[in-house]
Amino acid sequence: MGVYLVSVAAEEWFDDEEDGWGGVASALNAELRRRDLPPYESIPEETDFLRGSGQSFEEKLIPSMDGFSALCEAHLSREETETVCGWTVLVSLSLDEEIWLPIESGYSSSTMVAGAPQVLAIAKKLAAAIDLPAETPATSDNLDLTMWFMEGGAKELAAARPGPWSDDLDTAFYVALFLRAAQHSIRRGCPIVWT
Repeated sequence: MGVYLVSVAAEEWFDDEEDGWGGVASALNAELRRRDLPPYESIPEETDFLRGSGQSFEEKLIPSMDGFSALCEAHLSREETETVCGWTVLVSLSLDEEIWLPIESGYSSSTMVAGAPQVLAIAKKLAAAIDLPAETPATSDNLDLTMWFMEGGAKELAAARPGPWSDDLDTAFYVALFLRAAQHSIRRGCPIVWT
């Protein structure tokens, strides 16, 4: 079990059944219409899984977030920290401000929707602050980041080329996680959710 960050394909996003995200999709589109914005409907269909293809996003949250929280406190405003850390659903749309929906999620009594372009800008600030290496996996379709940070790839690189990023690999994992989630959402045009 555990907590995962995953991409959602159209079938699940528009599904009104118990495990689907149809209620969130409908409420989000109603709020977007209220703000005179176009609906969020161009979600890609599920594709056959091919490891390394970058077509889906799945990461497991294992390490402590204490160091990441401290990094956010040191480099971000309170609003930026809430944007990068507080969302329930990340969408590829650019949103001037987060959208709060009165729909209970697995971790909160409401659902906060954030725009991936805004989260990406904040995550890039954090990546620059720790000098996140270019070798950090660019796709996350089958726990790629989780495995790289937990199973040795990051440790090997840290031994060969230490830097601010290698001072706390748990913190670097979360920087990479939010950075890659936002990039994936924008690239694929799909939502990313906590599950």
